[in-house]
Amino acid sequence: MANAFIYQAAWENKLAQRLDKSQTWKEVCDVVYTDTQATNYPLISTTNEPAPASIFTTAAARSTLSNVIPFVVVTETNQTLSIVSTYYDSVYMDYADQAQSNYAKWADMGDLLGKKINEQAETLSLANGANWTNMGDTGGGVIGLSATPLTVTATNVDDMVRGIIQQIIAANGFQFYKDNGGFIVWRPADWTLMVAFMQANGFYQADLALKQGGGDAGGVENVGIPYMGLYHYVSTLFATGILMCGVRGVQKFGLLKSTYGKTYVTETPASSTAGMLSGTGIHTRLDYGFLIPTNLLPIIYAFNVN
Repeated sequence: MANAFIYQAAWENKLAQRLDKSQTWKEVCDVVYTDTQATNYPLISTTNEPAPASIFTTAAARSTLSNVIPFVVVTETNQTLSIVSTYYDSVYMDYADQAQSNYAKWADMGDLLGKKINEQAETLSLANGANWTNMGDTGGGVIGLSATPLTVTATNVDDMVRGIIQQIIAANGFQFYKDNGGFIVWRPADWTLMVAFMQANGFYQADLALKQGGGDAGGVENVGIPYMGLYHYVSTLFATGILMCGVRGVQKFGLLKSTYGKTYVTETPASSTAGMLSGTGIHTRLDYGFLIPTNLLPIIYAFNVN
């Protein structure tokens, strides 16, 4: 039994190293670590907000006792972040294989499990576009709120950036934009076009782009680059036909705190047919859920692209 604890320590150590690395989803989402299945987010929708009312139009009117302050009925609603979905990743090693392997091999396998479960989190985050606001080509390459795909080119990447910021401001999201920062997650081919634009324009940022391929002076490697008013990220795990963009922290990504990054060890696990296996089974899991608050929906976008 002591060996099982050694294996678990090795796995959890490597999982923690992998899961602590910077990921796009950790940067652009509001990651909520909780052991609660349902987290409530009460809200007053913009249509139910109390509206200012003018009751005094002259100095004389202010002294009229019949003028009273009107009270406005406010309706509060509720949204729930529910953590009810799960992904697993697991491996099994026969006792003979364990004897002929070594500590490093177990640690390497743990590193791989952590990598794969984090990639799944990235895929899930970027695949939630059906719950965002559509952006795209409103006609003739003009960027706006549309589900029509736009072809990304070297000449319109800057227009896309300006269009995203324009829509955030038009949706009254300037304060959230100021506090959290705007962002876009590019595909690798789009990212190349954005870096080319950086290299061709300006002085300081162009020099950095030429030296580091888009990285900043602090050595950030092609992710989270602040440029033209947005943070620029890159991912290879996109759903087909969309880019994720808008204001950071709008998409809530709920993770079950007690299971995230943990490993579970089972000695002589049950066989899928009958009896038991002579070895050790180890698995990790991702228990998750998403929520886009209604009031913030206008500032998180699925940018439709060809």
